[in-house]
Amino acid sequence: MNRERMWELKQAATPGVLDLYIYGDVESDGYDWWNDEVIRSETSANAFRDTLAQHPNVSQINVYINSSGGSVFEGTAIYTQLKRHPAHKTVYIDGFACSIASVIAMAGQEVIMPRNTMMMIHNMWRFAEGNAEQLRKAADDLDVINAAGRQAYLEKAGDKLDETRLTAMMDAETWLTAQQCIDLGLADRFADQDADLSNATQLLQKANLHMEQRVNIQKSLAAQLRQLTTSPAPPQEPETPPVNSVMALFGNFGKEFD
Repeated sequence: MNRERMWELKQAATPGVLDLYIYGDVESDGYDWWNDEVIRSETSANAFRDTLAQHPNVSQINVYINSSGGSVFEGTAIYTQLKRHPAHKTVYIDGFACSIASVIAMAGQEVIMPRNTMMMIHNMWRFAEGNAEQLRKAADDLDVINAAGRQAYLEKAGDKLDETRLTAMMDAETWLTAQQCIDLGLADRFADQDADLSNATQLLQKANLHMEQRVNIQKSLAAQLRQLTTSPAPPQEPETPPVNSVMALFGNFGKEFD
């Protein structure tokens, strides 16, 4: 098995067993507006569904995770597909299961973590724009999405974790050691050996970058609001319509992240 691929689902050496490697961001399909065609992501829920359908009779799925997260909607759909599948699911955390990748991990009847691996849980977030009503709806939608995400953790944890404590942990964007995950019911046992984390620096930098981007976005929006309140009003009919600077920077308003 080539573990350098970001995403791989293939028949294992043992009949009836599938090995799924999630070694990168979980991303949705894109669209090329210039060529009018869908760009398929190998880590989308659609790709997972299509590949899983090619193996209808498997009885065991091993999921190996080392991911900083990605799309909330795609990851939630993958989690749901795994939960619905009749095979027994065993999840191995090979490094880090951050954000939505930790939700996918909750689909395992057994979650195994080397002692030097970690999970990170937090509230989902998204870019949004629009009028006040649209922004309020975006916030309401996130409340629903967060509530659904909490249920994945709570179902796995059983009586070891209640929703009040979980909510506080997600609000605080919490990193959890393997020992803490076992204590909270989010993992079941330690692996026999520590994970090889020699290439973990890049993944951690990416996870931290996601956090920094959220802070920078908030600062950018605040700066624009201050400018709007202090700058003179623009001409009524400008020759060139102004471009929303935040959209120009990020180009994906309305896209969800975890």
